Amino acid sequence: MKEINIKKVGITFLVALVLWFIPTPEGVAPEAWHLFAIFASTILGIILKAAPMGTMCMMAIGFTALTQVLAPGNPGASITKSLSGFGDKVIWLIGISFFIARGFIKTGLGNRIAFLFIKIFGKSSLGLAYGLGLADMCLAPAIPSNTARGGGIIYPIMKSMAMSFGSVPDNPATHRKLGSFLTLNSYYMNLITSSMFLTGTASNPMCQKFAANLGVDITWMSWAVAGFVPGLAAFIIVPLVLYKLYPPELKKTGNAAKMADDKLREMGPITTHEWLMLVAFFVLLSLWIFGGSLSIDATTTAFIGLTLLLLTSVLTWEDVKAEKGAWDTIVWFAVLVMMASSLNELGFIGWFSDLVKVQIGGLDWVVAFPVIILVYFFSHYIFASATAHVAAMYAALLGVGISLGIPGMLLAMMLGFMGSIYGVLTHYGHGPAPVFFGSGYVDLKAWWLRGLEIGIVLLVIYMAVGGLWMKVIGYY
Repeated sequence: MKEINIKKVGITFLVALVLWFIPTPEGVAPEAWHLFAIFASTILGIILKAAPMGTMCMMAIGFTALTQVLAPGNPGASITKSLSGFGDKVIWLIGISFFIARGFIKTGLGNRIAFLFIKIFGKSSLGLAYGLGLADMCLAPAIPSNTARGGGIIYPIMKSMAMSFGSVPDNPATHRKLGSFLTLNSYYMNLITSSMFLTGTASNPMCQKFAANLGVDITWMSWAVAGFVPGLAAFIIVPLVLYKLYPPELKKTGNAAKMADDKLREMGPITTHEWLMLVAFFVLLSLWIFGGSLSIDATTTAFIGLTLLLLTSVLTWEDVKAEKGAWDTIVWFAVLVMMASSLNELGFIGWFSDLVKVQIGGLDWVVAFPVIILVYFFSHYIFASATAHVAAMYAALLGVGISLGIPGMLLAMMLGFMGSIYGVLTHYGHGPAPVFFGSGYVDLKAWWLRGLEIGIVLLVIYMAVGGLWMKVIGYY
């Protein structure tokens, strides 16, 4: 399969050229408009899958430096500014967290945690669904790749459990027995837990960065405090709703607990490396929670955790070098953050916010708030990448909302939550989606229909419970 689609690459180039040569709108600096042309065409190329995301971003760096939009007339400063994203602490927080996630997978601690919850809750299909979800929740703070968490740890165990009860991917007549329900529920739970922690999924720190550019300060702890209550409500409610909308034929799964117990016996006692991984996890969690009062930054904490794992040989430098997903993420994250941040510095986001404000300026913020959230949520149908969606729309919509008087922290956090849960809508909506959809347990029609239904449920939960909770804790 070709990585490069020449036709689609041509379309992105054409869009870039058209935008570049359109007369610069009044009130926008030429450099800001030209950078927008590069940024918009890069996002389009990612949506169209014209080339791998890393390739598109390398092209963006090349054109940004070549055209000197960030430092007109100064080629040295231009390439320096084009590469500035690689020095951003947010980028390294995500990259290092990927390495830490490898420790959970390599040591087997992630699997052990999942089997422990299945052993406790796995006596019914609903209990099994909650058990798998609880395992995901425990891993979410330290594994920002929800693809690695859901696809690498939860999915294989979920599939194994479904097959053991006769729900086989190759036999459609058995799908509804257990596999279909567990597939959708495990995916939804993955997205819910992703929304609860700053380090729950890769795009969350990007939201933090863009919010900071607009004067809204979000820490690991402030995200967790805001996200835990609506996330917990969704965690409890969604499996019950799905159980009614898309019930499994098999209600009792008593053998699942026994199977999990057998797996735990097979794994044997907790190994030294698992204990060390557990210690590193609690050190990370403690410093992410209390680091603010100790003047320890979240990225510094990530470096401390990685250092512990390397010094104790839980991870080796070969493991770090081999973690392709982390290095890939560092590259394209750095480029997207650089362009989006530069657009704000050049005044483009402020201009766009003022433009939209003129059009809907008559709306009270209480009305504008749900409108912005709904636009952001349902526009995800056209995005095959949650990160691309965040890069394209988060800062712009946050800027618009703040200009309309919406409390900055409320909107920043709610848009951040949407960056995870809008993944329920489609079979390509978030990183783990292709893994779960690829199991074959759920057909396309059911995936989209259930996704819309659960999406509406999640919107109500996060807007109502989350909005009220942030009022209670003084976020607005």
